[in-house]
Amino acid sequence: MINYNPKDWFTFIFHIHKADTFRKLWPLMLSVSIFSGAIAFAELNYLKLSDTVYVKNIGMMHSLLGFVISMLLVFRTNTSYDRWWDGRKLLGALTNVSRNFAMKIKALKLEKEDIEFFDYAIPKFAFALKDHLREKQYFGKNAFLIEIEAGKHIPNQVATNIFSRIFELQRNGKISHEQLIILNSDVQQFTEICGGCERIRNTPIPYSYSAFIKKFIFIYVITLPFGWVFSLGYFVIPIVPFILYVLASLELIAEEIENPFGEDANDLPVDQICDNIEKHVGEILN
Repeated sequence: MINYNPKDWFTFIFHIHKADTFRKLWPLMLSVSIFSGAIAFAELNYLKLSDTVYVKNIGMMHSLLGFVISMLLVFRTNTSYDRWWDGRKLLGALTNVSRNFAMKIKALKLEKEDIEFFDYAIPKFAFALKDHLREKQYFGKNAFLIEIEAGKHIPNQVATNIFSRIFELQRNGKISHEQLIILNSDVQQFTEICGGCERIRNTPIPYSYSAFIKKFIFIYVITLPFGWVFSLGYFVIPIVPFILYVLASLELIAEEIENPFGEDANDLPVDQICDNIEKHVGEILN
C-alpha cells in the first residue's frame, strides 16, 4: 500500500508513480490518438462529411451514453471499494482478536512452554492467512511447534492446533472450563475472519459485467472522433485519448482494489499488519 500525504497536491499532479494508470494505458492511448488523427484527416479532407447533417449529430449518441457509462463506472468503483474496505475491517478484526487472545493467555500465568507455543501460533495464523490469500504456502520458523501438512489449508491447520492446545490445557487442569469457553470464542474468530477474507478473494465481479464495461468503454471512445471532428477538428487527437485515460483508469483502479490482499501498490498493507501482530503479541507474552 502506498503511504502518502493527501495534502501534497504538487506530488499528485506532477509525479507519475509506478501504480499510475498512465503507465499501463499509454500504448492504448497512443493507438487511439493515431486512430483519431486518421479519422479526422479522412473526414475533413477526403470524405467531406461536414456537409452531412446526420453525421454531425453522432455526438448526440455520446451525450446520452456518457451518462450511462458514468453510472456503470460509479457502481463498479463503489463495489470494488466496498470489497477493499471490508477486507480492511477483517484485517483490523484479526489484529484485535490476536491481541485480546494474547492478553488472556498472559493473564492465565501458564508455563513457559505453553507461552512459547502461543507466542508462535498466534502470529503464525496471520502470516499463514496472508500467504493463503495470495495462493502461497507458509511454514515459517520453528515449524516443529506446529505440524503443518503441505497441500492442505494451512490457516485451518494452525487454528486446529490452537484449539487442540487450549483443550489440552483444560484436560490437564491448567485452565478451568469457564476459561476454556472464553478462549474458545477468540479462536473461533480466527476461522471466521479467514472465511470472510476468502469470500472476498474467491468472489470476483461477475465476468459478464466486467467484460461489458470494457467493451462499452472501447466502443464509446473509438466512435468519438466520428462525431466530434466537425466541432473540434484535429483537437480530437489529444482529447479522445484523454477521455480514454479517464474512463479506463476508473476501471483499472476498480480491478486493482477488488482483491485487496495482493501485492499491488493500492492493495492493503497485509505484510505490515502481520508484522505488527507478531510484534505486539511478542510484547504482550514476553
